[in-house]
Amino acid sequence: MMRKLIAIMLVALVPMWSAVGGTALAQPQPQKRGASGETLIRNATILTVTRGTLQNADLLIRDGKIAAVGSNLKANDANARVIDAAGKFVMPGIVDAHSHSMSDAVNEGTLSVTSMVRIHDILNPAAVNLYRALAGGTTTLNILHGSANTIGGQNAVVKIKYGRPLEEFIFPGALPGIKFALGENVKRATQFNIPGLQQPRRYPATRMGQEEVLRDSFTRARDYKRSWDEHRAGTARGERNRIPPKRDLQLEPLVEILEGRRLVHAHCYRADEIVMLLNLADEFGFKIKTLQHVLEGYKVAPEIARHGAGASLFADNWAYKIEAYDAIPHAAAILVRAGVVVSINSDSDERARRLNIDAAKMMKYGGLTEEEAMRLITINPAIQLGVQDRVGSLEVGKDADLAIWTGHPFSTYSRVETTFIDGDIFFDRQQDLARREELRREREELEKAEANRPPGEGGQPPGAPRGRRPAHTHDDINFDEEGDNR
Repeated sequence: MMRKLIAIMLVALVPMWSAVGGTALAQPQPQKRGASGETLIRNATILTVTRGTLQNADLLIRDGKIAAVGSNLKANDANARVIDAAGKFVMPGIVDAHSHSMSDAVNEGTLSVTSMVRIHDILNPAAVNLYRALAGGTTTLNILHGSANTIGGQNAVVKIKYGRPLEEFIFPGALPGIKFALGENVKRATQFNIPGLQQPRRYPATRMGQEEVLRDSFTRARDYKRSWDEHRAGTARGERNRIPPKRDLQLEPLVEILEGRRLVHAHCYRADEIVMLLNLADEFGFKIKTLQHVLEGYKVAPEIARHGAGASLFADNWAYKIEAYDAIPHAAAILVRAGVVVSINSDSDERARRLNIDAAKMMKYGGLTEEEAMRLITINPAIQLGVQDRVGSLEVGKDADLAIWTGHPFSTYSRVETTFIDGDIFFDRQQDLARREELRREREELEKAEANRPPGEGGQPPGAPRGRRPAHTHDDINFDEEGDNR
């Protein structure tokens, strides 16, 4: 909580400091929609995603929503912002269904089941990669826990309102989710071959152990749910002096899964473990919302479609470890043809700004149409997060989350000019270019004021360390903290 409050205070202080002549390296400030609440984008090629491509068309934004899409539109207010987008393309804001941006931690790896921890608690609204994602047309992120646990922590779905307080990032009404994981990352086999690392082996160490952890957890969650149901029923009947069951923060999110109120996003690779998880979910009566990575999903595409799970894949990462040896670039197309809702994700804190190119690759690998490929980064991930009524396509009534591109988004030569979220501009290329000289001067001033300069520049050498760490610690060994794919 204290970390969150400090981050909010820093974001709020940046514009104040700059206003009084401070030398803080200020964040770009979002451009609000203006007093009229209207923005009219004219003469663009509009990629609606769900309703085809409109040539030389207009899009009207009013009060943060898409008010109209069509030809010869006019704003109600004479003071509305008007953008001439002739020769340019407008598409929905990109939705990344698996991100690790703005997360100050990824894995709580101490237990097999950490369903009680929350990514929401360690979000950093000032992370610079958020601004870079906006520059790539990305507007919504599903920030997931890592893959160190069979059942990991709770996710956070955010809109990238960079420069705003953290509370404004949280996507209102998005269904809560949780991260599951299977395979090598949970077994953690390679981490115990490092010389000098003294760490007890954590259960489970095999795939059969992972299945047992899932079955045990949901058996306990089912019993926990029954005890609360009985307590509430007795209270409703007027029974006095009933003692409520003891709260269990680990089991409460699992009860929400059983009740259909929390979505499961499951890291997986191999076909056998994918089928195991689907069968176990069927046994306990819940659905897997997305299979993340799902590199061998093409082998069991009919089973995935039958269960109703979505698939969220890399574009072209494979053969980086044993589990990934059977991955193929055509997997997304095969799953699409089987009727699975498929998305392409970043699984990082950086690659979200390139998802347009990752989606374009699927036209080469498997022959998806332009519209099918566009769906992989817009409406399909929105469906996987349960926010398809708000974002993912350009339709009247939806949130005005969109980007204006200099050319077709699938071209490597195209770039984003303007990114809107809820009708406000959060990235503007012209403003960015105009600020670069100012930022360069601010950096020079900060460097001149830096006391810790090298000795040749008048500084003092650092003092000798007061003690030495052991040869191997958690700080100097890479535990795949970045996420869950490598």
